[in-house]
Amino acid sequence: MYSQEKAVEQNLPDRVPANKGKRYPAEILTPDEVRALIHRCPTDTPVGLRNRALITLLYRTGLRCSEALHLMPKDIDASIGSVTVLRGKGGRRRTVGIDPGAIDVLDDWTERRRELGIDGSSPLFCSLSGGVLSGSYVRTLFPVLGRQAGIEKRVHPHGLRHTHAFELLMEGIEIPVIQRQLGHLSLQTTDTYLSHIAPRDVIRRINERTWSL
Repeated sequence: MYSQEKAVEQNLPDRVPANKGKRYPAEILTPDEVRALIHRCPTDTPVGLRNRALITLLYRTGLRCSEALHLMPKDIDASIGSVTVLRGKGGRRRTVGIDPGAIDVLDDWTERRRELGIDGSSPLFCSLSGGVLSGSYVRTLFPVLGRQAGIEKRVHPHGLRHTHAFELLMEGIEIPVIQRQLGHLSLQTTDTYLSHIAPRDVIRRINERTWSL
């Protein structure tokens, strides 16, 4: 069985992704599928708690994986429910929201970090020795957890960004708010992004039709 702990200690080096240059259709995970993914990370190990927190943050904030891996503990403000990305895409700074349920999951990991003697000079999501986690590690972890969880869709970090945007739109969140959360420069980019993965009006109007057998 794939060992999350062993992979972290090896601190897998960055590599060129096998899918570099290829484009795949976005696959949205259901809330139950995301929970199944998170539940594959045990709560009785530091690595399990860290991976649960990382998946939760990606799902509940829509951050890019690289943005999440560059977060420092100080960038989370639990008192108001915010996450500050100091260097997002294009080097841009933005602040996004995070819900209390996700903060609770992050708190479990941050408390274990303190017990391990990891201070605030290490990234929020770090190895057990306080080192930097590589994107390669996360890209390797996600499909493994997906298979273990019995998820037949393609499971990858950016898929949680798609899932976050889809859920916000379906909950009726205004597109300008989604734009700021995702860190898009233009509203048109967000509109195109959402039209591709979440045709809310189409779904709503067709759901209004009645039929029985």
